[in-house]
Amino acid sequence: MTSAVSPARALVCRGCGAEFPLAAQHACYECFGPLEVAYDADLLKQVTREQIEAGPDNIWRYAALLPAGQDPADRITLNPGMTPLISAPALAAELGMTGALWIKDDSANPTHSFKDRVVSVALSAARGLGFTRFACASTGNLANSVAAHAARAGVPSIVFIPADLEQGKIITTAVYGGELVAIEGSYDDVNRLCSELVETDEFEDTAFVNVNVRPYYAEGSKTLGYEVAEQLGWRIPEQVVIPMASGELLTKVDKAFSELVEIGLVEAPEGGWTVFGAQSAGCNPIAVALHEETDEIRPVRPTGIAKSLNIGDPAAGLYALEAVRRTGGWMDYADDDEIRDAIRLLARTTGVFAETAGGVTTAVLAKLVKSGKLDPSKETVVYNTGEGLKTMDAVANLVGPTHTVKPSLRSAREAGLLA
Repeated sequence: MTSAVSPARALVCRGCGAEFPLAAQHACYECFGPLEVAYDADLLKQVTREQIEAGPDNIWRYAALLPAGQDPADRITLNPGMTPLISAPALAAELGMTGALWIKDDSANPTHSFKDRVVSVALSAARGLGFTRFACASTGNLANSVAAHAARAGVPSIVFIPADLEQGKIITTAVYGGELVAIEGSYDDVNRLCSELVETDEFEDTAFVNVNVRPYYAEGSKTLGYEVAEQLGWRIPEQVVIPMASGELLTKVDKAFSELVEIGLVEAPEGGWTVFGAQSAGCNPIAVALHEETDEIRPVRPTGIAKSLNIGDPAAGLYALEAVRRTGGWMDYADDDEIRDAIRLLARTTGVFAETAGGVTTAVLAKLVKSGKLDPSKETVVYNTGEGLKTMDAVANLVGPTHTVKPSLRSAREAGLLA
């Protein structure tokens, strides 16, 4: 049974370390650095495996490790989580890997992406902070999730997206009936506008999940680390490959592993774990900075089919670099053709139809193995963050019927189906 007391004690600046009360604040007043949630270490150490395993089959089994949602009555949620961890021996064999390979398939969440995790935590915190409308800037999956959560809770929503987003993601946001605002510009333009809107009087009662309540939002990603460790029998995989847009998902999975070790729920693998990041060649500022051995992440104007990863000015890029360097990992990127090929490879070998972000991660996995950056003998988990049905255009011209026949035995025979 989870505690009704939040273990969160403050917001702390990731830059200068200054602390602030738990409120709707995302930037440090001292140095303008990003804030994240700090926890009461004594409360975290009280959490047991048995307590977690007795919880619900969703992210709230980890409520005692999260900043909000300890009381079920206070949650705004679609109850995401406990998504499949799929063994992928055929993919491993094709890539020349001898260690265990797993796909963490978050397309199984209610709106078919990992964003349901972060939105559930962010909006549960937003309710406690008194907000009465929900919003976000989004490349698609986040818009789906915020609109769906708001619909379930009966709360108004307004979400902002680039106008050139995939049609599947536009439809799967608009269907929930909230306000949907298409912006003629990139995601970074959308995000800039939302950062301005949040400061206006008209939006003072609006929780932008990835702006004014971002510290709580980001913590939801930790559940992807917790779950993998639990699903592996309470152990941390030796290697993980994670897609990067802002870079925050990668940093929070790494943070989750660190927390589990610090509070004694798991032991670190011998030699620790290694974190790898994956980007699209059309939007790869974090990976380029790593390759150039610099901390300067130069913003780019995104291109390419992996639109869910198209954040040209990544807010957590520096912290993603730190996590990868500290753990001895690497980052790489894939072009559109490599992404399309990898989507089909993953589907053919695992039965998982990933959106373009999953194609990026699978393509980068192959590159990491080929380059020798990733050890093919070690246990590896690859994160698929979204559903391929949302980005069907990526492969629509590459797949289709293998045969077209008349409804007769003769036609089937002539087509070679009886050979």
